[in-house]
Amino acid sequence: MAKIQMKTPLVEMDGDEMTRVLWQWIKEDLLCPYVELKTEYYDLGLVNRDRTDDRVTVDAAEANKKYGVGVKCATITPNAQRVEEYKLKQMWKSPNGTIRRILDGTVFRAPILAKGITPYIPGWKKPIVLARHAYGDVYSGVETRAAAGDKAYLLIEGADGAVKEKLLVQDFRKGSGIVQSMHNMDASIESFARSCFNYALDLRLPLWFATKDTISKKYDHRFKDIFAKIFEKEYKDKFAAAGIEYMYTLIDDAVARIVRSSGGVLWACKNYDGDVMSDMVATAYGSLGLMSSVLVSPDGNYEFEAAHGTVTRHYYKHLQGEETSTNSVATIFAWTGALAKRGELDGLPALVSFAKKLEAATLRTIEEGEMTGDLIPLFHAEGVTPCKRSSRAFLQAVAARLEAALV
Repeated sequence: MAKIQMKTPLVEMDGDEMTRVLWQWIKEDLLCPYVELKTEYYDLGLVNRDRTDDRVTVDAAEANKKYGVGVKCATITPNAQRVEEYKLKQMWKSPNGTIRRILDGTVFRAPILAKGITPYIPGWKKPIVLARHAYGDVYSGVETRAAAGDKAYLLIEGADGAVKEKLLVQDFRKGSGIVQSMHNMDASIESFARSCFNYALDLRLPLWFATKDTISKKYDHRFKDIFAKIFEKEYKDKFAAAGIEYMYTLIDDAVARIVRSSGGVLWACKNYDGDVMSDMVATAYGSLGLMSSVLVSPDGNYEFEAAHGTVTRHYYKHLQGEETSTNSVATIFAWTGALAKRGELDGLPALVSFAKKLEAATLRTIEEGEMTGDLIPLFHAEGVTPCKRSSRAFLQAVAARLEAALV
């Protein structure tokens, strides 16, 4: 078949370690034989981020705003150990946090369901879609250490430079410590709320939103109030017509409700809560490698990514020439999500169809018993004996089914 032509580039953001290896193999085995890939490439590997003083991350985010659709590989957010390992100039911030801050929007994560993969929580019969606010909080936080005897204040200045409020955070007279500040913006919270309400209507799923406003009586309470105001004014009647509900509750109550539920809900979380809970939900459904993730900004930009880490342990085995069995499903679905959205925006039904067939071929490969090692203990299907495949062999098995589907 002739290769599918693209009109507008995707913004391609390469990443780190084993997922960087998978990234190239996915292109070689599953994409380039069928699509004339048109991308604007940015290397977000840690080495290049350090070399460019992280300017490459900002450039990639700005390009995503320009072209509307991006696809991102998993990347390292360095800690002290990584700074030493990679001889970095400094402990660079999360590239995901930087991109989300620039694009401003909501991250929607949903489990990728394959027949035979049984959730760890057997009551979860339907998907739990997690909406994560993608701006502010600790990801844009300012933090430092304080010496014994220091005092830390939260200071608010007016536009004229006059001090409007000065709040003592901590008097460190009894010993040294640490201090952190974080912020959010009303406009970003409003965008988050509307994105969640609209997505719930699109999926016809009830929406639950949770914070800890009983403890954070101004910060978290502001989220609660903005959601409530927008719902009452703009969405209450629409939700009633769709037969779905909006509920606010405390984050600890939401966790308990989610565990007891059968699924089939859109769960909206603040930035940090969403970071933690999305991994919990993904793992409980089977694997972090079976989770789709897309950042949707209020002005119509999309960034698709794998929701897991860079699989460091497998990467070092790979460097030593050892065979690995690394789950690539989430990375495949990042590419298919981006290609489908690009095809939808550019009026290219062939590109959309290709993306959907690649997703189907990926799931069929697992359902017919060929999968990476992490899925073997989770797979139970009558008459099907699971067979472990190496990282590359799994992609080749998907490629064979894809080719058959495209004939």
